[in-house]
Amino acid sequence: MILSAGLGTRLRPLTDELPKPLCPVGDRPALAHIVEQLRRGGVGRVVVNVHHQAAAFDASTLATLPLPVTISREEEILGTAGGVREAERLLDPGDLVVWNGDILVALDVRALLDAHAARHALATLVVVRRPVDQGTVGLGGDGRVVRLRGERFGEETAGADFVGAQTIGAKFRSTLPARGCLVGDGYLPALRAGGVLHTFAIDGPFADIGAPRSYLAANLAWLAQTGASSFVGEGAAVGARVRLVDAVIGAGALVEGEGELRRCVVWPGARARAPLTDTIVSRRAQVGAGGG
Repeated sequence: MILSAGLGTRLRPLTDELPKPLCPVGDRPALAHIVEQLRRGGVGRVVVNVHHQAAAFDASTLATLPLPVTISREEEILGTAGGVREAERLLDPGDLVVWNGDILVALDVRALLDAHAARHALATLVVVRRPVDQGTVGLGGDGRVVRLRGERFGEETAGADFVGAQTIGAKFRSTLPARGCLVGDGYLPALRAGGVLHTFAIDGPFADIGAPRSYLAANLAWLAQTGASSFVGEGAAVGARVRLVDAVIGAGALVEGEGELRRCVVWPGARARAPLTDTIVSRRAQVGAGGG
C-alpha cells in the first residue's frame, strides 16, 4: 500500500496542481518510481489511498504505472494507520508493505519481506543507521526498536532514521485504529505493551519530496543516476540561446529566454524563461528551492 492522501502543504503551491505522489521526479511521477520498486520485489498489486487532489489519480494516470493499482478513497483524511485500516477490504491477507508516497528510496522489497517473516515481529521498519541517540529511531543490539518519539524501551546501541517504508504483519494490521497515525497510534502503544518492532537497515540515501528543496534534490539525484548532465522529455523545446545545466525538462515543456537554466525542474507542459537557478516551474507556479 502506498500512502498518498496527505495535503502536501509544505510543497504548495505545486500541490495545488498535483498531489505529491504524482509530482514528477525525472521522467515520471514519484508514484511510478515507488510502484516500479515494488514490482521488482515481487509485489503483484498495489492499493493507493487518496484524498487531496483525488481526481488526479484517474484511469489514464494509473494506466501508466507498472502494476495494477486499486484506489482507496478517503472522504476525510484518516491518518496513516486509519488509511491502512480503511483499505483492508481492498488488501490481500498476510504481511503488507506500506510506503509513504512522498518517499523515494532504493529498497530490496523481497529482502525486506523475507527479513520480516524470519523475525516474527509486529512490524519491520526500513531505516538508515546513525550514531547512538541520533535519528528518529533507536536500535537495540539485535535491531529491535528501543527508542521512538523520545520514549525508550531498552538499551540503545545505534540510532537510525525511519525512511517511511515498512512491512506490517498480518496480526498487527487487525489492531490498527480507524483513525490515527501508524507511529503514534500503532507502534508506540505496541511497544508500551511489550510488542516487538524490528528494523531493516539500508545503506543508500533516501529522499523526502515533501518540500521544495528536497523535491529539487530528488530530481537532481535522479539526473545524476542517469549519468546525463540534463534531461529533456519528449516533445519539449529548448531555445537556441538557453544552456541547460543540471536541469530536468518535462515532456512538452517550453524553455525560452537567454542564458543558463541551472538546477531547475520544469514540469511537463510548463513554460520557463532563462536565466533561472534553483527553481521548480509548474504550469501555474514558479517556486524557488533555496540553493539545492
